Amino acid sequence: MKAMVFEQYGGPEVLQWEEVPDPKAGPNDAVIRVRAAAMNYNDVWGRRGDPVQVPLPHISGSDAAGEVVEVGSEVRSVKARDEVIVHPGNSCRVCEACTRGEEFFCRQYKIWGYQTGPLDGAFGEYVRVPAVQVVPKPKNTTWEQASSFGLILETVWRQLVKRGRLTAGDYVLIWGAAGGLGSMAVQVARLFNAHPIAVASSDAKLAFCKELGAEFLLNRTTQNIPQEVRKIVPAGPDIVFEHPGKATIGDSLRVVKWGGLVVSSGATSGYDAEIDLRHIFFRQASLVGSTMGSRADLVEGLRHVENGRIRPVVSEVLPMQELGRAETMMENDEVMGKVVLTP
Repeated sequence: MKAMVFEQYGGPEVLQWEEVPDPKAGPNDAVIRVRAAAMNYNDVWGRRGDPVQVPLPHISGSDAAGEVVEVGSEVRSVKARDEVIVHPGNSCRVCEACTRGEEFFCRQYKIWGYQTGPLDGAFGEYVRVPAVQVVPKPKNTTWEQASSFGLILETVWRQLVKRGRLTAGDYVLIWGAAGGLGSMAVQVARLFNAHPIAVASSDAKLAFCKELGAEFLLNRTTQNIPQEVRKIVPAGPDIVFEHPGKATIGDSLRVVKWGGLVVSSGATSGYDAEIDLRHIFFRQASLVGSTMGSRADLVEGLRHVENGRIRPVVSEVLPMQELGRAETMMENDEVMGKVVLTP
């Protein structure tokens, strides 16, 4: 099969469309013909080898949708020709954490297509994954749409619903609201009848956020975000959806209401951030971490995709050979929603 492979860390030029061995199903695996695969920021991190070095040679990609073509001898949950998406959480499935439904606490947990390998991810013609990571494709979505929401939906569901304890009436400040995670966070907030405050870098991106249901719109390039947030909700937002990291965490802690919650799931702008601890202990605010989600979180969120209350947001579809161009767009903050690639 053909796949986008890199054998050394570097810029987009290290990505090569080349021949690799076809994957074969082990006893508990499924092999899927990839019809579409979506990009996430961890694809950029993997190619850079920073902040984590990934196994080489490497095929990145943590989101895929396609048709099952082969299953292992022990697989009963899925069969050939099933239309599926991939849950990107890879864990042992037998430890205490896994068996209580908290696979993200498994000491063997890895994000498929990022920390797994050598090779192994979504950006190829076929993929092999443990069958337990296979989830039925929502019937009301195209292949491109179906590939776009696995990682972001389960991440946002855990971050806002489980860790953030999102409830109706909450004011939710969402950084990077036009990106993959942010665009999903806007929709989940509205799903729970909360008030999304969208922060983005341009008026065009904010118009996009408004279409998704954002109630308040803030342009971080032209406005003072803490001041503008106080105009919207003087006490401060109940929840801050934090994922840029170094560039925003200070403001997140400054604006959240007394006793409020800052929930962090990423650090795309850097992880070595400085924070003023006084904003935590004097104001009794909580800074909470959240990473990925469980298969159950994904399935729970997918119910709302199937009933039309959450919609996949695909901004552009490119040939898989243009992965380097797509990653450059993401690095330059030019992406709204998700970029999808097709082999």
